[in-house]
Amino acid sequence: MATEQLVIGVDIGGSKLAAGLVDDRLRIIKRLQRSMRGQDTAALLDTVAGAVAELVSTAPREVAAVGFGIPSLIDRRSAASLMAVNLPLKDVRFGALMSERLGLPVFVDNDGNLAALAEHRAGAGVGSDHMVLIGLGSGISSGLILGGELYRGAIGAGAELGHMVIDLNGPPCQGNCPNHGCFESLASGTALAREARAAAAAAPDTALGRALRDGRELDGPLVTELAYDGDRAARGVIELIGVRVGVAIANIVNIFNPQLVVVGGGVMGAGEMLLEPARAELARRALPPLCKLVRVEAAAFAHEAGMVGAAVLALDGLAAREVRL
Repeated sequence: MATEQLVIGVDIGGSKLAAGLVDDRLRIIKRLQRSMRGQDTAALLDTVAGAVAELVSTAPREVAAVGFGIPSLIDRRSAASLMAVNLPLKDVRFGALMSERLGLPVFVDNDGNLAALAEHRAGAGVGSDHMVLIGLGSGISSGLILGGELYRGAIGAGAELGHMVIDLNGPPCQGNCPNHGCFESLASGTALAREARAAAAAAPDTALGRALRDGRELDGPLVTELAYDGDRAARGVIELIGVRVGVAIANIVNIFNPQLVVVGGGVMGAGEMLLEPARAELARRALPPLCKLVRVEAAAFAHEAGMVGAAVLALDGLAAREVRL
């Protein structure tokens, strides 16, 4: 009997890294997280390599390959990071550098692409040949499954739906994006925190307002917790983000006519509190009958979709090598 392969899937986000030791049935054997906040390029690469090395050292048997999902425009021809909005990864030979440092086969793709791959292969998108993945985190990742295949664009840098403009006069986008009014600037976890601070200041008598007064960080988990507890200000923030997600999904539905839109990422801790207003806004804005034919569902792998997708990328890469041999 053949030994099951072990690979490592690494999902690098705008603020943290999630890595997992994964077998070829997509079972996660071990997980770890690392903060990526405030790191320059050299420190970031050290953090990534160190996380992988720790998983390799604790693996019960040999690790066959590593897959990386990074929030960057990727040149698939060279596995290079061309530009990242929220990380210092401009013109970095990421794949080559990681392969040299780790001594393992390395496969690299955009984090949104890999989350879409995971959901299509083994999650909420199983059976959907036309699917869109939106990941709501510090930024917004996205991926497209068109005709049953992952769509990457001409060189691998396509499907950056987070930088679709949904408000012509909206706020500047974050990080290295030169645009303003982007979906990411209005509906990411960063945008949620900004709206929460504004809502708390406007309603000091609410639980959200008291949290601001007490110096607590008004991030997604706290706002979501207060919303579930019934705080009107927190619920209003979640609903506002949901409406904006619905505006973006309406555009996506009109352009791609998907069967399914899968929404994941850390902000999706809000669940149906966010998805209900998103679906309602989609129904108001998208062309009929497209708006009636599409489903909008939560990601099955939740915030781990990118990590699982990175493992799928590594397994697929190994299989392709074996075929060529």
